[in-house]
Amino acid sequence: MYNGKTISVIFPTYNEKDSIRKVINDFDELGIVDELIVINNNATEGTTEEVAQTNAVEYHEPIQGYGAAIRCGFDKATGDMVVVCEPDDTFLADDIYKLLSYAGDVEIVYGSRTVSEFIWKGANMGRFLQVGNWATAKILEILFNTNSLSDVGCTFRLINREALDLLNPQFRVNSNFFGPEMMILSYQNKIPSVQIPLRYKERVGESSVTGDLWKAFKLGIQMIILIFGKRVGLDNITVKLLEKKW
Repeated sequence: MYNGKTISVIFPTYNEKDSIRKVINDFDELGIVDELIVINNNATEGTTEEVAQTNAVEYHEPIQGYGAAIRCGFDKATGDMVVVCEPDDTFLADDIYKLLSYAGDVEIVYGSRTVSEFIWKGANMGRFLQVGNWATAKILEILFNTNSLSDVGCTFRLINREALDLLNPQFRVNSNFFGPEMMILSYQNKIPSVQIPLRYKERVGESSVTGDLWKAFKLGIQMIILIFGKRVGLDNITVKLLEKKW
């Protein structure tokens, strides 16, 4: 618990077999997390065996996609505060304290990976990804008149229970552009939030998305289309088109 509130941490996994046990244990060793949840999203063979050696509970989500995994985790989590963290070892578990330090003032704390001073040597945040995430975040910031944003793709974030219960029925995205959908919905619902820089380091293994610049570029375009679609009120049509397998 933290300040009398329970904490759930969700780990969506697809290709993190070699790092997931370490990441789970890093969070567990902090001594403040009440619930460790792994969402196995058709993950690499051997992932379940790695999770079984930890105190985490594993659930399976057959619908492929980061959004589908997170939504499943949100449904399973019971904590007063729910944290999402991708278990690829790019984040440091104790950065959860940074998120928690703002949780008493706002309902959602988003992490950011694009602040240069916090990007460690070897991290997969080259100039293309850094500028792309920053620029897309600024589009969202301008169109929805938000607080300062510098990243739309950070997978380390915290949401309080009341805000989650409000947003959960509104989520529609199952794919990798779930992150900006959550951000947009939080601003449309006028939920107080803030974004803060987190340390970002080298990944264990290769990302199925950002490891390929073409896939990263395609995802960025999808995010921008989603942002504009939601701004003009074409939420359902935009999501259906973007989720379609062309």
